[in-house]
Formats: sequence, structure tokens, C-alpha cells
Amino acid sequence: MSYEPDPRRWKALAVSLTAGFMGLLDVSIVNVALPSMQAGLHASSGGIRWVVSGYALAFGLVLVTGGRLGDAFGRRNMFLGALAAFVLTSALAGAAPNETTLVLARLAQGLAAGMLTPQNTGLIQDLFRGAERGRAFGMFGAVVGISTAVGPILGGFILAVFGTQDGWRWVFYVNVPIGVLAFVLALRMLPRSEKKQFRLRSEIDFVGIALLAVAVLGVLLPVIDSDSGGFAKLWWLFPVAAAFGFAFVRWERSVVRRGRSPLLDTRLFTDTPGYAAGAAVGALYFCGFAGIWLVFAMYFQQGLGYSPLQSGLSVTPFAIGSAVSAAVAGRLVPRFGRRLTVTGLAMVAVGLLAVALIAELVPPSMSGWAFALPLVFAGVGGGMVISPNTTLTLECVPVRMAGVAGGALQTGQRIGTAIGTAVLASVFGLVVGRGYPPALTVALGCAALLTCSALALAIAELRARRRRASEDEREAREASAADVHPG
Repeated sequence: MSYEPDPRRWKALAVSLTAGFMGLLDVSIVNVALPSMQAGLHASSGGIRWVVSGYALAFGLVLVTGGRLGDAFGRRNMFLGALAAFVLTSALAGAAPNETTLVLARLAQGLAAGMLTPQNTGLIQDLFRGAERGRAFGMFGAVVGISTAVGPILGGFILAVFGTQDGWRWVFYVNVPIGVLAFVLALRMLPRSEKKQFRLRSEIDFVGIALLAVAVLGVLLPVIDSDSGGFAKLWWLFPVAAAFGFAFVRWERSVVRRGRSPLLDTRLFTDTPGYAAGAAVGALYFCGFAGIWLVFAMYFQQGLGYSPLQSGLSVTPFAIGSAVSAAVAGRLVPRFGRRLTVTGLAMVAVGLLAVALIAELVPPSMSGWAFALPLVFAGVGGGMVISPNTTLTLECVPVRMAGVAGGALQTGQRIGTAIGTAVLASVFGLVVGRGYPPALTVALGCAALLTCSALALAIAELRARRRRASEDEREAREASAADVHPG
């Protein structure tokens, strides 16, 4: 079947990315509002921590399942249902009268966001081809990176406008009008899914969903709860996660052999060129990248006495650099390929190391301004990582598996985010007794080390891509010679 571009594809992309931005933004935006929530609801520290942790946990649990449901039921149907659920749960979280209601609303909100996010990558695979797909993934990568970076800034701004008493409620309420508008536009802009004849039991791998959920839960729960002794209390979940992960892989292979639809076709990792390496690069990068925002927040707010808004504005240079370069990098993927990712990772590592060094050399009162230039440099590099890596990782994925492939990629990033945030916060806490600048230096050094690990993987994948290109070229020459000299 020949490809005919949908004339509304760019408008549809804008609508879907707006909704995706809200879901990803809510991972980080509430951090600066936690003290306000705790005071307003008279909540316990453990309960209020689950406002963040519960959302991240539920989000990561259902990403692959959401992608598979989108592949099976149609991207438009899943997008609209998940968006409606996200808007309703956002309103419920904003109106929560007590701690328990807020935590439950955040869990439900995380489930809705996890179902919503993989539809973005699936829609891009459906609607775009060639260089346009690179541009679309560039925009998606910009949304992923910027949503993480601007969360503290936007959260601080909302608290500054609405006050600390009830300002936290507007962190959730702001999703409602934007979500309603996105829903109305999505009804008009998103292409209708083809009606499929299928039986629920044959299309949806419920055993696979359960096995993967336990495996992901076993990894995320101890990590997310690490600041209250999660590693010590829940270490036994790691071997449980490994056992269920192994069982999941075995089960999915058996499902494929029987000719049924798997939740996550393991051939994505074994037979799809570049997918496994790209997913690993993304997970490792998020280990180093996502945790720095909590570290910066602790440094500026606890160490220097900044307000939430001032703290968010201090890391704005990274967000600006990332936004600009992500949009440009998406257009350059067909020309430069994996070299963009390699260059970007190197820039992020250098920028973070520069900030770590400056923290030791300049007076703390000057650090906000002194960090600006290296943060811009690191941000430009960050924008060259997420969108090109997403494009290159998914470029060989069949369209029928686009949703689940995007969900698996996002799951790796969410696990990386949870691990990186826990590790960097723990390192910061261990060193802060010697002072806030040394704590920031050591934590950012760890972030740079994790980024360098992603860089090593990206270099290996670059070499592998060159080998594959050489082999394809040689095979093409041999085939051409055989055609010229038959027999």
C-alpha cells in the first residue's frame, strides 16, 4: 500500500504533543509544591512523598501496556480515552480534601499518563515517513527534554502567582483547560483508526502484562522509596524482578511461537537494528540527566535559600539550550545520524563537569550566574540526545509495533529517571555534611559518569551502524555484479 501523507498530520502532532507534554511535565512539576501540599493538607512526610513516587510508579508500570493497547485498539481511541482520564484525575488531585485522596488521584493520574504517552510515538510512526519523521521525532524529543527541565520553573511560577497556601492545587488544575482544549482538537485532527475485528483475549496478552508489571514494580518500588530506606527494606524485590523479567521474556517468546500477539515482541531487541542499543542509551542518559534537577533544587533552595521560582529560573539556561537544539537536531538526523547523539552526550558530560568545577571555585552567591554558560552548553547537547536517539531507535520498527516499541523505550527512560534521581540525591545527601558546593560537585560528577556510560554505548552503536552500512553496500555491489554477469 502506497503512503499518502495526511494533510492534517502536523496539526495532529501539535495536539498529541501538547497532551504528551502535560503527562511528562507532571513527573517533575509537583516537586517544588510538596511543602505547600504538606502544609495545606496537614499530611505526613511519607504520604506526601507518594504524591511524586506514586505517579512515577504508575506511569512506568503501564507504558508498554498502553503502547500495545494503542496498537490493538487504534491510536486515536486510546489517546482520547487516556486524555479524558488524565483531565479528570488532574481535577480530582487539585480538589483533594486529604492526603489519601491526593495519593490515590496521583496514582490514577499516573496510569492515565502512562497510557497516553506511547500514543505519541505511535502516531508519529503512523503519520510520517522519511525526513518528516525525523522532524516529528525531533519535536517529540524536545517535548520529553523540555518537560523535565521546565517542571520546576513552571511549578515555582504557579506557586508565586497563586500563593503557597493553595497554589499547589493549581499545579493540577492547570491541566484541566489545556486538556479539554486538546481533547476537542484531537476529535477533529487525529485520524480515525481502522476498525479491526479481534477478540480481546487473543489480542491482549494478560499474562505478559502481569509478569512485566511485577518485574517493573520490583525495580521501581525500592528505588523510588530509597530516601526512606527502600533499599534496605525492599532489596528482596530486585531478585523477584529479575525472576519475573526472565519469565516474561520466556513467555513472550512462547506467545510468538504460537502465532499470537505478544505484549512486547522480543524480536524488537534481537532482530530490529539499533533498537536495543538505542533503548539502553536512552535509559542510561536519563539516569544521569533526570536526577540533576532534584540536586539543583536542593542546592539552590536548601543551600542558598532561593525560592522555588528562583531555583527554577537558575536552571532555565539548560531548558533553553535543549529546546533550541532539539528542534534543530530532529532535522539533521538523516544527515548526521548517530554522530548527533555521540556529540550531544559528550557536550552534556563536559557541561556538567564544568558546573561541578565552578561550584568549587566561585562563591555560592555567584553560582546562579556562573552556572549559566555551562548549563546552556549542556542543554544544547541534551537536545541533541533525546530526539535523535528516539528517531534512530525507532526508525526500523514496523508500524504495527510502533506503540509498544515507544512504550518500551519510555519505560527504560522512566526506570533510568527513578534510579538516577535516587542515586544522585543519595550522593548529595552523603556529602552535604562537608558543605553544599562539594555535595553538588560530587553529585554532578556522578551524573557526568553516567552520561559517559551512555556515550560509550552510543559510540559502540555508531560503529555497529557503520559496519551494517558497509555490509549492505557490499551486498548491493555483489548483487549488481551478479545482474551484470549472470551465470
